[in-house]
Amino acid sequence: MTSLLADLANETTSLVRKEVELAKAELSEKATEAGKGVASLAIGGAVAFCGLLVLLAALVLVLDTFLPSWAAALVVGVVVLGIGFVMIQSGRKKLSATSLQPTRTIETVKDDARWAKTQISQ
Repeated sequence: MTSLLADLANETTSLVRKEVELAKAELSEKATEAGKGVASLAIGGAVAFCGLLVLLAALVLVLDTFLPSWAAALVVGVVVLGIGFVMIQSGRKKLSATSLQPTRTIETVKDDARWAKTQISQ
């Protein structure tokens, strides 16, 4: 009986170590995925922003032929702010959808706990 308890303790310790290693690997993988997404968003946003500035200046110049200069700039500014707000909200939703929770590890820990309970009850 004593050797069985010692074996159970050793196996449990080994199992916990492996679960911790799995959790570290899974969290690292998820952090890498999120980091790549953020970098892609930042670089793409900067390039698009440069092009947008040029197009907005052209739009103000076009509207300036129909409206006073201040009104043309105001119209373009308000429209751009609205579009920017929508894009920010979309980006926030995408980032929050990336769960950093180690779901596989949590499930295996639950399975291990069930297994340990059955071993102890036998």
